[in-house]
Amino acid sequence: MNLYPLGKALCTVVLKPFYRIKVLGLENFPKDKGVLLCTNHIDNLDPPVVGLTAPRPVHFMAKEELFQLPILKSVLPNVNAFPVKRGLSDRQAIRKALELLRSGQVVGMFPEGTRSKTGELGKGLTGAGFFALKGDAYVMPCAIIGSYRPFKQLRVIYGEPIDMTPLRERKASAEEATEVIMSAIQQLLEKNR
Repeated sequence: MNLYPLGKALCTVVLKPFYRIKVLGLENFPKDKGVLLCTNHIDNLDPPVVGLTAPRPVHFMAKEELFQLPILKSVLPNVNAFPVKRGLSDRQAIRKALELLRSGQVVGMFPEGTRSKTGELGKGLTGAGFFALKGDAYVMPCAIIGSYRPFKQLRVIYGEPIDMTPLRERKASAEEATEVIMSAIQQLLEKNR
């Protein structure tokens, strides 16, 4: 049973007023084709916040350990999350993400791989670049700015899609593609602080 619409509605009612969420750049969000949505990671609530602000359903990779917790193991697959083994080349998660992108879905990912303890953007892992080069999808940077303090404004900013064509044509490395993505996220953070 797909609980995504219900989850989005509940998160909108609870989180949006509590964190005074403001969304910018929705006009940049592609309406067709697959989208690799890459954002900074500052809190455990980032996935539901991105999910409630994005105009299309988002499929998130989530660390495999979450799928072993009693309640989450039944809820996560029903809110478009799928497991990934961190630190390994997880072929099943790779296939699933590429399949979603190629079928025109939105895959959300946090290229840093873990939450930032300082709020500053960390180094991106090459997985983001790999999917950007192989996914045949739009690559969209997103920035979450603010703190998750009650009634303090939290902003979610969707940047313009990154044209990966030149990198794909010259067979750039996943590391180089990741640097381009992280640079776009950093620019959104700096421009909107």
